[in-house]
Amino acid sequence: MTIPDLDHSTTGYSPTHAYWMGRAAGLASLDRDGIEAQARAWGFDEMRYFESTHKMPFPIEDTQAYVMASDRMIVTGFRGTEVAKIRDWLTDVDTPPVPGPGNKGFVHYGFHQALQSVYPQVRDTVLELRTQGQSVWFTGHSLGAALAMLAGARLYFEEPRLLADGVYTFGQPRTCDRLLAGAHNKAFTDRCYRFVNNNDIVPHLPPEPAYTHVDALRYFDADCRLHQAMPMVAMLQDRAKGVGANLFAPETDAIKDHHLPNYITALEKNLTTTS
Repeated sequence: MTIPDLDHSTTGYSPTHAYWMGRAAGLASLDRDGIEAQARAWGFDEMRYFESTHKMPFPIEDTQAYVMASDRMIVTGFRGTEVAKIRDWLTDVDTPPVPGPGNKGFVHYGFHQALQSVYPQVRDTVLELRTQGQSVWFTGHSLGAALAMLAGARLYFEEPRLLADGVYTFGQPRTCDRLLAGAHNKAFTDRCYRFVNNNDIVPHLPPEPAYTHVDALRYFDADCRLHQAMPMVAMLQDRAKGVGANLFAPETDAIKDHHLPNYITALEKNLTTTS
């Protein structure tokens, strides 16, 4: 199968654009030179890279992000983290949440601090490079997914109140409380897409009810079919199927399903079929 090129004129959702946003999420794990080389290969003539080290009471040592821009599109990607690290981080519920973007609800303290270390530079760069009214997109995997969602929210709920054309997240943990989720869902209707791969453990963390998810779910079943919605009983059966299919894998299905390459594989399989 020939995969269509990234369409810089895209303004809405499509399986092909979801695939490219997944690829863009993966770029954030590269170093500056690697990101720049790939960005230029994809038709982006501007790329800025941001890295900030910080000390928090969690095993996350730094935040990395990039902004790449063409004359029609601007994409911001945030780096994820190892599943073992983020699992330890998100099961620590001793740290209270902090006020969310625009004082709407609350967010996980660690996500807030990680984003704050690079957000001012990201925001200023998007505004600087958006000289021709380009579309604006945010993407990320794992920890990067939470930061992508929050960055899009801050850009809209705070100054300069710029509503991104799309936010695509992969393996996103629960990031905020119900108040912020409600405000986000209203503002980002048909603009935010939260992909979950079968038994991926990270979307189930941190625990409810303190934290919840934003819309809109896109769920890959055990056979990599993509669903916009799935009844609870059917979803539980599908997750059991996923576990059974990987019963003797060297790592648990819950961790394996979190890896971004497995999201990319599922996205690619859905370029010709949707449900």
